[in-house]
Amino acid sequence: MNWPDIRAWAFSLKTFASAMLALWIALELDLQRPYWAMATVYIVAQPLTGAMRSKAAYRFAGTLVGAIMTLLLVPLLVNTPTLLTGAFALWIGVCIYFAVLDRSPRAYLFLLAGYTVAFIGFPSVDTPGEIWYVVLARVEEITLGIVCTTVIGSVVFPAPLGPGLTVRLDAWIQHAANWTVGVLTGEADEAALVEARRHVAGDAVEIGMLESHLAYDTSNLQTATVPMRLLRERVLLLLPVMSGAADRIAALREAGALTPALQSLLDRIAAWIRGARTSDLDEVVRVRAEIAALAPAIDAGANWNEVLLTGLLERLDELAWLVHDIIALRRQIRAESRRVPELLVPVDQTAHAPRHRDHVMALHSAFASVLAVGVISAFWIAAGWPEGGEAASLAAVATALFAAQDDPAPEITGFIFGVLLALVLNAVYLFVILPQVDGFGMLVLALAPMYVPLGVLAGMPGKAARAAGPIAFISATLLALQSSYSGDFAGYVNGGIAAVIGLGATTIMIRIVRSVSAEWTAARLLQHNRRDIARTALRWDAKSRVAFASLMVDRLSLVVPRLATSAAGAGEQAAAALADMRVGVSVVALQAELAHQTTLTEAGRKEVGAMLAALAGYFRRPRAGAAGLRTAIDRAMGAVTRDPGATTPRLLLQLSGIRRALFPDAPPYAPDAATGVGEAESLREGQPA
Repeated sequence: MNWPDIRAWAFSLKTFASAMLALWIALELDLQRPYWAMATVYIVAQPLTGAMRSKAAYRFAGTLVGAIMTLLLVPLLVNTPTLLTGAFALWIGVCIYFAVLDRSPRAYLFLLAGYTVAFIGFPSVDTPGEIWYVVLARVEEITLGIVCTTVIGSVVFPAPLGPGLTVRLDAWIQHAANWTVGVLTGEADEAALVEARRHVAGDAVEIGMLESHLAYDTSNLQTATVPMRLLRERVLLLLPVMSGAADRIAALREAGALTPALQSLLDRIAAWIRGARTSDLDEVVRVRAEIAALAPAIDAGANWNEVLLTGLLERLDELAWLVHDIIALRRQIRAESRRVPELLVPVDQTAHAPRHRDHVMALHSAFASVLAVGVISAFWIAAGWPEGGEAASLAAVATALFAAQDDPAPEITGFIFGVLLALVLNAVYLFVILPQVDGFGMLVLALAPMYVPLGVLAGMPGKAARAAGPIAFISATLLALQSSYSGDFAGYVNGGIAAVIGLGATTIMIRIVRSVSAEWTAARLLQHNRRDIARTALRWDAKSRVAFASLMVDRLSLVVPRLATSAAGAGEQAAAALADMRVGVSVVALQAELAHQTTLTEAGRKEVGAMLAALAGYFRRPRAGAAGLRTAIDRAMGAVTRDPGATTPRLLLQLSGIRRALFPDAPPYAPDAATGVGEAESLREGQPA
């Protein structure tokens, strides 16, 4: 068990002080619902100052958008409560759709814009004439909570994001270095290499998320957002580069073609990476000179080992560029400067890398939310249930908060337990403790035994924070502190029952129409990659080369953590995903070479085109498209090496990369003896139809 440290206690005391300050000001200003200001503090509060400021900014913007939408909808549909609640449900669904697509901290803006309408609008369906005052109060009190949290969190013992991010960044880079050195030297065992590679892909999501908060941070690292982004993109580019290099090194070692000169080059690069903190950046010049000196002459008589060596040297050259840039950028970030150092990989080849957007899952999540909120609202109106608005509001909150999960049902179930615990704690306060309280000072002393421990748990990593934070803001909301005491036991019980019924019904509907497994989501992501590879094989887009590689790497970073939670076969599926990515990058590069290749004869283009058509067929329907693919690749390689107008090294690099990724166990390519015998059996396993 991890005990709370001084930082967790400091975070809790700051948060409690912010909540009490917000509550006191709201009471002094006689705002309608002062507890909203207190609850907002526990929603916005984050241990790291940058994340807290980011969340505060998006919460304010989301609340404002939601408030404006409420003011537009209520007067328009004031006489038709059914249509009004339906419009609320649709708006919540639209906001969830964009939140799931966004995949950044900005998604919180969309979520708030959605369930702010629920919090304001549903309780106002029966009293639409007061909507302006309710909206104004909501915005005022939430703004008050945000301001108190931001000011105290930024001034009193701030916890900047920068130092923690650099620790995580260094650990991520070290995993990449361990994997790279292990591949180059052959010293690491396979399990260690797989684990290091998994961290490189899987940790990219967390690093990217933390990086997105830097603009709101209080550390000097706030000025290094551009170098940080460029560094992250270059570490991700190691995945296809080193995966291709690892495959060729293994093939050459197995064939006994790993010469002492080549091994010396690999050891030199490994030593360069090990000494990255103090190494000379000019080492890249010497490394690239050694790479060029080992390059074989490629012609029609080139054997398979020479083709593999050519591909390996090309990958090592790319690796040298990436290592240089990673070292330079990491040093720049340590200097906490926004200045971008001189880089070898052009900035325009990695900047603004696209991210995966799953419109189907976004629509699925939106539909589930609309269904849950709509069904509960319909029951509320049909039955004349006085507390039905509260049930519908919590349904909207639950479906919004967990919309990005593969299976939101367990999280909503945990949310129910949090509500139950908050109801029990609040009952003790409302009907035992608060009647004895006289004055704000006593109220603070009375609330501290509950909220300070919850804040400590919320400031700790892991499950404790995920549970304690929601319990704190749920209890603050349900406690509903006002300027004067009003204990209504029957109303409190009815409200609690409505909350549990609303969340329970939501869980059931989500379980039926929305829940999917992590393996199912991973399979869909991999299927997206295969479809993109098939499309790219048939059509080249001049703008797609780096964008395509970045998109596949982004999907891989989403796949790896999901596969890590699955049972047997996760390692094989991850390896297959990485091989798909290698094929995709090779196809894009091959298309680019063909587009700029002006001397390749028509016969050569025809063979390469036939190969790309066969490849597209395979990635569309793996089992149906397998036959003849290896023969088509070998014929294309043969045509390229024999073509007098071909620039063979670059074309062969991509063709051989595709062959090795799809046929790792196939016999070596022979210029004059390419056959298609056994190609279906030699395709790597694990490709779903």
